[in-house]
Amino acid sequence: MEPSENATSNHALNSTGTEGSWEISDKTRLCRFLCYGSEGDIYTAREQGRVSTESAGALLSLLQEGRGAEVVEEAKRFAQGGRAVRPGPALFALALCSQHSELKTRQAAFKALREVCRDPAHLFSFVQYKKELKEGMKCGIWGRALRKAVSDWYNEQDPLSLAAAVTRCKQREGWSHQDLLRLSHTKPATEAVALISKYVTKGWKEVQAAYADKEKSEEVVKVLSYLEVVEKVKHSCDEVEVSGLIEEHKLEREQLLTDHLRSKQVWSALLKEISLHSILKILGKMTSNKLLEPRSAETQTICERLQNESSLKKANIHPFSILLASENYKRGQGFQGKTKWEADGSILKAMDWAFYTSFQNVEPVGKRFVVAVDVGTSLTSIVPGTAISTAVAAAAITMIFARTESNTQVLAFSEGAVVPCSLSADMSLPEVTAELVKFPSGSTDCTLPVTWATENGKSVDMFIILTNNPLWTFTASPVESLKKHRHASGTDSKLVMCGLTSIGHAVADTEDRGLLSICGFDLGAFSVIRNLALDLI
Repeated sequence: MEPSENATSNHALNSTGTEGSWEISDKTRLCRFLCYGSEGDIYTAREQGRVSTESAGALLSLLQEGRGAEVVEEAKRFAQGGRAVRPGPALFALALCSQHSELKTRQAAFKALREVCRDPAHLFSFVQYKKELKEGMKCGIWGRALRKAVSDWYNEQDPLSLAAAVTRCKQREGWSHQDLLRLSHTKPATEAVALISKYVTKGWKEVQAAYADKEKSEEVVKVLSYLEVVEKVKHSCDEVEVSGLIEEHKLEREQLLTDHLRSKQVWSALLKEISLHSILKILGKMTSNKLLEPRSAETQTICERLQNESSLKKANIHPFSILLASENYKRGQGFQGKTKWEADGSILKAMDWAFYTSFQNVEPVGKRFVVAVDVGTSLTSIVPGTAISTAVAAAAITMIFARTESNTQVLAFSEGAVVPCSLSADMSLPEVTAELVKFPSGSTDCTLPVTWATENGKSVDMFIILTNNPLWTFTASPVESLKKHRHASGTDSKLVMCGLTSIGHAVADTEDRGLLSICGFDLGAFSVIRNLALDLI
């Protein structure tokens, strides 16, 4: 999506109705909620709490104003456009809209269900949110509209994709496909969906009996064959047979038994098709279980996939994801439990190559950035919830913006001084880290980079301040410094304060839409920064 297309969407709906207004409107609060589950100006990395009406005041206000259709459209945009850090808030918003008193809002919400709930896990979450919202009320949730929407979700899917989905994700949050098909009174629209419905609700034996002598369409034959394979795997103890079926039918580990996942041969088959995102998550466990050993075929498969440029591009893996996984793997033990492993050198080398190659997956925002690193405090702490030191995290974040945004100025600051850093495109992560930590440390003033840009006549769209200091200090108000820069440069500048070791406090409770705080840092933080830069939150 082009920046120009989005830039007016949020401004136009601000309560002042004027372009460039920095007042925080209900629409802005809604978009923040859809992005990271809070209407406030703080994004806390790795926070996975369930959302509720308590954190959705603006959403409720917009519904009361009769703007439910707008809420549904925004929920769709955030769910589909990769803007949201996690899917929960958009699903919650849709559930809330689906039981609003206004008919038009309810209809819009149910119509959007198929687009927002892209997989069964999302559908189960949506139904659970509806149940939670009805708690304490005498009426149930299974009215005609929900029954139709859930039935349509099943009926409008490609049958073979649906067969894969219902055997891969069978239940979540206390709901199963059997529950949903029964409670929605789904009437299958095709013979293939009827077959899948019977399989889910009655089981494989009933399906076999019903379809043994029945004339079958080509589509039904395909679905029947696929389900037969899934059942065969469930009852097979033969590693060779299971491995062959995985490779031939592209089965996933969720469709296998726990015993199968103890077999090296089965993993050998899975590793050829399993997503790179999944591989990065389970590298440590696989090494600990001796499924990955030095110079083994399995290790070689992983190295080849990590070093395949087109695979990295297809998976759209962000370099920061690879860095998080690499540093965790290098650490040699999990964050919880007693799982330990010795990291394989060839895998670490492949991950290093993948890190630098995946910079091409980062889509540029096309804005003027200043990324300023506070070197006034030691950068030797660890970013909470990760295995990465704040020095490496700051260097990686800096590199990602410097390499992907053509107009990026990198600064190091401390003790009242700001030092521009010249980072060349071919510098490695250790070199960038060394460049940032070579400056003397001292006290911190996080408004220095903004003042520096104003005094030097720079026009900056987005300031990103990275600090390790748990208590941020300022000689001037960040909001006032930002306002001065906007006035002097004629730019709609914004500021993101990233407290790399912070666990939940903000710069100030500001009513300026252009200022956000990030506590800790994770992949979602990049989405938050991007959304703010493009005026989407």
